[in-house]
Amino acid sequence: MAGNSFGEIFRITTFGESHGSAIGVVIDGCPAGLDIDLDFLQHELDRRKPGQSAITTQRKESDQFKILSGVYDGKTIGSPIAIIIPNEDAKPEDYDLLKTAYRPSHADFTYQEKYGIRDHRGGGRSSARETAARVVSGAIAKLLLKKYDIAIQAYVSSIGNLSVSKPYQELNLADAESNIVRCPDAETADKMIALIQDVRAKGDTLGGTISCVITNSPVGLGEPVFDKLHADIGKAMLSINAVKGFEYGSGFAGTRLKGSEHNDVFTHDKDGKVITKTNHSGGVQGGISNGMDIYINVAFKPVATLIQDQATIDNAGNEITLQGKGRHDPCVVPRAVPIVEAMAALVLADHLLRSRVSKI
Repeated sequence: MAGNSFGEIFRITTFGESHGSAIGVVIDGCPAGLDIDLDFLQHELDRRKPGQSAITTQRKESDQFKILSGVYDGKTIGSPIAIIIPNEDAKPEDYDLLKTAYRPSHADFTYQEKYGIRDHRGGGRSSARETAARVVSGAIAKLLLKKYDIAIQAYVSSIGNLSVSKPYQELNLADAESNIVRCPDAETADKMIALIQDVRAKGDTLGGTISCVITNSPVGLGEPVFDKLHADIGKAMLSINAVKGFEYGSGFAGTRLKGSEHNDVFTHDKDGKVITKTNHSGGVQGGISNGMDIYINVAFKPVATLIQDQATIDNAGNEITLQGKGRHDPCVVPRAVPIVEAMAALVLADHLLRSRVSKI
């Protein structure tokens, strides 16, 4: 199975399955001398872990990590950083009925057809459990970006048919962590929580959108042809489980504007720095960061596992009825906020090192 690595200089390779003994990651290319804040790494994992609230899966995983290599005396030493996260609450017996059945809108059928074998326990490698490895490596990328004052903040901007009406500039994005749905607008957050609880009680699921803002990005990140900064961010986001769409800057809404309305006019700020009066470009022009905020939207589909009967087929082609079983999120979007941040951090860290290989 190829495709388990991401990045060029700051490069990660994840491993493990949902109900195996552990998941983990090997990080290559992290500069030596970076202070590793273990509490921060655990904090980021805690934001993603299951069982954290009444609107998430009730699988109980502490997600306590262990660093096996690459860090000494609290600092990176330039060698590969290996991290494992044990699976503590696996219940593979919950998935016995899936040995032969193909769940609608899951990877069961495609994995079986491609590899001739699959781990049916919770989806195996295709499970979102794998994203814990991305979050812990993304946390290290965040520590690197912090040295350059680059900050990343994501939040839930829509659940089902409920959306935050204000642009991100009018929100206090730090308020996203003040509620279990991770929406910085308190009134909308309450409605989102109620909607998720109602849909969950009916055995159904919801999707939604996460918005993410990257501030203080330097000018010059990204390459102008195939390695455009926004293209790499898009690939990062589309690699996350359940993601069905990505846009940056004005996105699809920009198609409704005329060129005279959409163009970002250059000017100077009070310190003489080149900026643009508007930011429809989303901080990227010609595939290269221009110093303005980079902002993106990431669309997540409704969770495919329903706690209700669904028609499907088995591996012999027989038509069967399948009822979802196990512990599943009614909506993955709140737990995906740190995953979106982590993938953005990995892209920014990689391009930062590609643009200016330097000491910490």
